[in-house]
Amino acid sequence: MNLKAMVEALELRVVCGGEHLTRDVTGGYVSDMLSDVLAHGALDCIWVTRQSHRNVIAVASLLGLAAVVLVNCPEPSPELVSKAQAENVILLYSTVSAFELVGKMYALGIRGCRRA
Repeated sequence: MNLKAMVEALELRVVCGGEHLTRDVTGGYVSDMLSDVLAHGALDCIWVTRQSHRNVIAVASLLGLAAVVLVNCPEPSPELVSKAQAENVILLYSTVSAFELVGKMYALGIRGCRRA
């Protein structure tokens, strides 16, 4: 599944990176601990988190994640959006809880990240 289809199916808001929504998604991961994502996240996966600070973008960029989906948090700050744009990280936003969003992702066929 590509990001465009996922964004439409899950009614996500594209905060930045909308020009890259043709990118394919290979899996998903949900965590609020950066070290956990560094250990288990994988290339082209979606990361669901409530963390909304610039280190999230650094981790996403380092791992080559397909996108970051912010949940259960306030609107992304201009600083976060600017960092995401500078690092070419696709930043998405959902108004539903992490639990609900991940359940919907699973129903779409998105499974957990697998490292090569």
